[in-house]
Amino acid sequence: MLTVVGMGPSGLHLMTPAARDAVASADALVGGKRHLQQFPEFDGEQFALGANIAELLVWLGERAAQKVVVLASGEPLIFGIGKRLAEQLPVEQRQIISGISAVQYLFARIGLDMNDLYLTSSHGKQPDFDFIFQHDKVAMVTDREIGPFQIAQEIRRRGLNRSLVIGENLSYPNEQIHLLKPDQVRQQYDMNVVVILNERC
Repeated sequence: MLTVVGMGPSGLHLMTPAARDAVASADALVGGKRHLQQFPEFDGEQFALGANIAELLVWLGERAAQKVVVLASGEPLIFGIGKRLAEQLPVEQRQIISGISAVQYLFARIGLDMNDLYLTSSHGKQPDFDFIFQHDKVAMVTDREIGPFQIAQEIRRRGLNRSLVIGENLSYPNEQIHLLKPDQVRQQYDMNVVVILNERC
């Protein structure tokens, strides 16, 4: 059985008890290096995950009879590896244990409800900003190519009245949350989620 476990935004302190139990009973553990490093006491087989998804799928196929846990940042089904693995394996061969996403965490930190939220990502794609800005409340998981500065420039280019909440290094000791107008957004931020709010909200 394959279990995909959401670890929350930064790691162990935001993992659910169900997620911790899955790791404790696993025969093998899969995850990025920073995920695996959080379980130094784990003595089973490990697979370091990067861009090697094809290799992972072969490796998983060879261990179908074992309890394998895949560690995923945040919530596995919000722009995470959970979707890819769910598409590759029949439902009887896998389960997904939800985690707290960085988006959920940021909304909780700023005390803003997630009702009527449009959720999107800039990872590996060019966002349709005209469509995005039709929504009053948007959360975007960003990447190195399209982040807070690029979003702010698209807002300014259209002359829109929007505010940006930038959650940087969420749940880590160096967490910072910024509430800014587009002309206040600087060019570089660490790992972040951006909330775009229409001023009429």
